[in-house]
Amino acid sequence: MKYGVNVSEPVIYHQPSLNIKTWAEEDRPREKLLLKGKAALSDAELIAILIGSGTPKLTAVDVAKLILAAVNNDLNELARLSVKDLMKHKGIGEAKAITIVSALELGRRRKETAAAARTQITCSTDIYNYIKPQLLDLQHEEFWIILLNRANVIMKKESISAGGVAGTVADPKIIFKKALEQLASSIILVHNHPSGNIKPSAADIALTKKMKEAGNFLDLPILDHLIFTDNDYYSFADEGTL
Repeated sequence: MKYGVNVSEPVIYHQPSLNIKTWAEEDRPREKLLLKGKAALSDAELIAILIGSGTPKLTAVDVAKLILAAVNNDLNELARLSVKDLMKHKGIGEAKAITIVSALELGRRRKETAAAARTQITCSTDIYNYIKPQLLDLQHEEFWIILLNRANVIMKKESISAGGVAGTVADPKIIFKKALEQLASSIILVHNHPSGNIKPSAADIALTKKMKEAGNFLDLPILDHLIFTDNDYYSFADEGTL
């Protein structure tokens, strides 16, 4: 007697479930966080918790891994993405994209709050670290001033202007008006270069010279002008060009 497959009946192959709920409890991101603490989770697992669910073929963790792979697993690069950028990924709709952007913005604001404590400026690195939460990840130029008292303790930081990728306007009259209103003793100028190039432009040099001369006349010295990039900075004071 011969045995064979009945070709009239389809052969069914069961695919393993991609639902996170079928995983061992300690491997599910939410449960893992409760059992082992937040530090035990990978970046992808933390993002998976934010997005909540995946697609019919991908778990939330898989979707998160693909998003991270697209930015070379760099959270700073991820923070630069807009809602529309994130929505280009399969499984990420508007609501999930907004959740990710909101979470990263909270992280940025936390850094800013930590830097807002009473801070004394002793060197250009202090300036860079203080203003970093405000200028990190920006794709356009912004101009800020930091106002100091006589002990070089920060009184306030003020946004002067925001522009495009290539530049922004810094009006000396507005800058000195804000400093005089706060009775500041000195001023630090800061603006970012989204391109990552720390070299000052001719306009940067001309503005710095103009501001220094006006500051000396008003007894409001310009202590430094910092050109900020995400990974480095240029200090006019350090370079002897102030």
